[in-house]
Amino acid sequence: MPETLEQEKMPIVQHLIELRSALLRSVIAIVILFAILFPFADDIYNFIAAPIVQAIPGSNLIAIGVISPFLTPLKMSLILAIYIAMPYLLYQLWSFTAPALYRHEKKLVMPLVISSTILFYIGLLFSFYIVFPVIFTFLSNVGPASVDFAPDIQYYLDFILKVSFAFGVAFEVPIATILMIMFGATTAERLKKNRAYVIIGSFALGMILTPPDVISQVLIAIPIWLLFELGLFFSSFFKVRETAKQSKNKKSEIQKTDWADKAHNAMMDEVESEMNKKEDLDQK
Repeated sequence: MPETLEQEKMPIVQHLIELRSALLRSVIAIVILFAILFPFADDIYNFIAAPIVQAIPGSNLIAIGVISPFLTPLKMSLILAIYIAMPYLLYQLWSFTAPALYRHEKKLVMPLVISSTILFYIGLLFSFYIVFPVIFTFLSNVGPASVDFAPDIQYYLDFILKVSFAFGVAFEVPIATILMIMFGATTAERLKKNRAYVIIGSFALGMILTPPDVISQVLIAIPIWLLFELGLFFSSFFKVRETAKQSKNKKSEIQKTDWADKAHNAMMDEVESEMNKKEDLDQK
């Protein structure tokens, strides 16, 4: 039996109901985690602020806004709750899109969800423990001597959230590579031919996300390049889905072959019939 999509076609209202349910479950999970983390908001922010505090010994962060000391740890706890809930959020996304997948693709979804979650967390940890110390050490040693380096807690939070999320997404390169190849958007051979552009793009992304020093740029460019190569390697283990055009062309070729076979058989039958008639006449 050919592998096809699920036969049941749900109405649009049913899809919207499932989407609402998935979103509601996701929001509830985030709220529960936030309620658990909120009592420890100050401790969480102190832990997150460790890289910059260690880079400027003897100094602390400052709060310019009146309610920043309250809202900033609150925001940090909410973002952390979203990060912790990421596996469950990805599972909800998978459960909503599962009806549109082939059977063999459904078997691959859970490994992809698990691996993408692990890569996202690795990107966060990589930025926190390796990139941030380099960045803040560099920033604390530049600038006029008359200027004290004492960032605002809100600006610091916005900066680390932006950069850490960018690293988390950048570490999803293998998953993006596999999905692009698996769904026919490109091929492994084409990506291999354009490998030089990927390397240049990795260093360009490093220039955008990090301060203008070579070390921090290399710290993000090299992992992105290696993760791209990892995605190319594992893409060979995944079955490529045929696009609608490829499926139509394949069906058309099969129909043409069937028509040619039928025409050839009809011609042979006609020739054989004529030969039989000729033999009958010769015998008479």
